[in-house]
Amino acid sequence: MTDYSIFSSDLKKSKGRMFLEEEDVNRSCFMRDRDRIIHSSAFRRLKYKTQVFVYNKEDYYRTRLSHSIEVSQLARSIAKVFKVNDDLAESISLSHDLGHTPFGHAGEDELSKKMKAYGGFNHNYQALKILTSLEKKYLKFDGLNLTFETLDGILKHNGPIKNQKVPIYIQNFINFFKGDLNKFGSFESQLSSICDDIAYNNNDIDDGLYAKFFDLEELEQLKLVKKALGSFKIQRPNNARLRYELVRKLIKLMIDDLIKNTQENLKKFKILSANDIVSLDKSVVCFSDSMKKNEIELKKFLKEKMYMHPKIRTMTLKAKRIISDLFDLFISESDLLPEKWKKFNNKEQRYFVVCDYISGMTDKYAINTHKKFFDLYNF
Repeated sequence: MTDYSIFSSDLKKSKGRMFLEEEDVNRSCFMRDRDRIIHSSAFRRLKYKTQVFVYNKEDYYRTRLSHSIEVSQLARSIAKVFKVNDDLAESISLSHDLGHTPFGHAGEDELSKKMKAYGGFNHNYQALKILTSLEKKYLKFDGLNLTFETLDGILKHNGPIKNQKVPIYIQNFINFFKGDLNKFGSFESQLSSICDDIAYNNNDIDDGLYAKFFDLEELEQLKLVKKALGSFKIQRPNNARLRYELVRKLIKLMIDDLIKNTQENLKKFKILSANDIVSLDKSVVCFSDSMKKNEIELKKFLKEKMYMHPKIRTMTLKAKRIISDLFDLFISESDLLPEKWKKFNNKEQRYFVVCDYISGMTDKYAINTHKKFFDLYNF
């Protein structure tokens, strides 16, 4: 098989960390990044943060934690196919959602409204803030002091940052490493991004079927699903095993397409180095045009049948109310913040502190905090 490792990020070396540390004799720098992420407080909190379904007594549905693990599994497996840096791909994948608020995109939308005067809220940027300053575990520095490659991969999860003003903590990081916001992320970064799509598309199908928001007959109207179900030679009972089999088959179809199309792209664009990957004006790691059309059709179906379902919409409205109430409360009554969060000198700093505090909450903690302050009968 073709050796693609020539365009991978160096398997052991890195551009470095912002704070100098001795190398570990037993682990590569990217293995250490992964380990630090897994042991971080922000990573643990993902267990109780919404993927689609708000945290509740039903424990079947995906959370941000289970989703992040599923993305990392896909990215690591495909990285091994291309013989690129699987430790780096895993580190980026495990941390790509660290900046998400409680209640998923509903929480992010509400915080973005509250922070409109100060640039809004972006969960990718927030992940960088967590990893470079908000996590406080080391004596000599704030943040986790991750490598440039991991941080750059997280920052560019959705592609280059063109024509956008970025927060000072990101600009400082870019300036320190002489990075380039206009360039695409590494192969491993691009791989993590598309594995994110593969994971949430297919696992939302699983969760949606389990919740009975739609059934197999409706799903089978989609071209890709029809192809997957058509591969089953036995009679198809409408049960859990068939649901699992369908999701596995869909994931395989997407992965096989991704690998084949990426291999073709590497030849087509004459990729010879890691620099060729980031300097190209498009992503190399991507689906074929036909699979992209199938994915668009699938996303449209999930939006109509699942994300806009009355039960999800009800959760969304309640979630936005909770975030809005808490934000307004802590802005007007800042003395109610926990002691370690009372460090600000002016209005702008107060807004950012409140935003950081709320964005780091889990669904469960946000709900309980809201009850504490707004349940008039809870003394």
